[in-house]
Amino acid sequence: MRLLTFRGGVKPDDAKARTARAAITPLPAPAEVAVPMSQHIGAPARPCVAAGDEVLLGQVVGEPDGFVSAAVHAPVSGRVGAVEPRPGQLGLPVSCVVIENDGRDRAAEFSGLGQAWSAADPGRIRDLVAAAGLVGMGGAAFPTHVKLSPPPDRPIDAVILNGAECEPYLTADHRIMLERATDVLAGLAIVRRVLGAKRAVVGIEENKPDAIAAMRDAAEDAEIEIAVLAKKYPQGAEKQLIDAVLGREVPAGGLPMDVGCVVQNVGTAAAVADAVIRGRPLFERVVTVTGSPVARPANMLVRVGTPVAAVIEACGGDLAGTAKLVLGGPMMGLAQADTAATVTKGTSGILLLGPAEVDAGPPSPCIRCGRCVTACPIRLVPTEIGNLAVRGLLEDAERIGIMDCIECGSCAFACPSRIPLAQQIRLGKAGILAARRGKGRG
Repeated sequence: MRLLTFRGGVKPDDAKARTARAAITPLPAPAEVAVPMSQHIGAPARPCVAAGDEVLLGQVVGEPDGFVSAAVHAPVSGRVGAVEPRPGQLGLPVSCVVIENDGRDRAAEFSGLGQAWSAADPGRIRDLVAAAGLVGMGGAAFPTHVKLSPPPDRPIDAVILNGAECEPYLTADHRIMLERATDVLAGLAIVRRVLGAKRAVVGIEENKPDAIAAMRDAAEDAEIEIAVLAKKYPQGAEKQLIDAVLGREVPAGGLPMDVGCVVQNVGTAAAVADAVIRGRPLFERVVTVTGSPVARPANMLVRVGTPVAAVIEACGGDLAGTAKLVLGGPMMGLAQADTAATVTKGTSGILLLGPAEVDAGPPSPCIRCGRCVTACPIRLVPTEIGNLAVRGLLEDAERIGIMDCIECGSCAFACPSRIPLAQQIRLGKAGILAARRGKGRG
């Protein structure tokens, strides 16, 4: 069997063994949740409740503030204690609706289409997806209803579900494919109907044979392809997944829709089924909690707004023995200074990495080995771009492709000199974007 893949990339140890067989376990909701209004790409939601209000589980507490925005729902029932800034995952305060949990999970009324979705108007389906506050759950957190609304001049003929989960340590998507295969494929069928796509493919890396089998069994009577991918990072990045599965190259500065494709995460697909069939909004997600300082590694079903500290405590995490705390995967996740932030719709993992799992050696000068160039899946020259960014030559860096970088970190992983290339490039991109805003270019 030929394994599908792309040019470039790296092959880190996947470190998934500790949680690959850990069934999804619900984490009891905490006594208080702090629900961020900024959990996705685009405009933050606008709080629509005030201190003292009583709210129900699943009730809207943050309304979308624009087309590229997403509704936010209460993950518990109870009383709003405050609407105030709280620590966010980026290290800055974010507006949060703080809810005192009454422990009763009194739910708002949900109404979906049931199996009638197959005959429903695509616009009605998109409205349900938007009302449920769905965003991409693979980490990027792009509002799902926007992806389901391509312009008329961008017809979509293929939908790919991303089940690669190429980041080391993470197994949340793996477990969703094993435990919710029917819902994942129902969500794919719904997305396919909305977009009018002829082709539907689920891409899964070869290191998940049980998930491949489960999805094949569930798709036996459906016109859905299961594509087996080589185990390589960043196999789950949109452009690389499209290249591997369809053989299409997304142009520089372009989007998947430019090559007739839309990519969704498998967890997002299951959430689409929840939203459209059952009317259930997105207020909880599966989070992998692992790393050597974690006594009880797990895949936890966690309410949005749950303090990171509470999740770590439930899994027996040893913060004293932790060299680095990361939300997400080790390659593209967000390192945290403390546990003050709360879980969001995009939090795929909570990693406690011990000293042996963190390469903290100092960088040394570039030896011109070219490994970063070989590893780059976008075919850039990371060492040159990083050097220009550090020297503040941002126009030159932009000219040779810095804005095409997907920030996967493959270059830094491959570098024998331990040069923080991904960080250098990320800072350079931030400087270019800031300059554009200053000139009114968005």
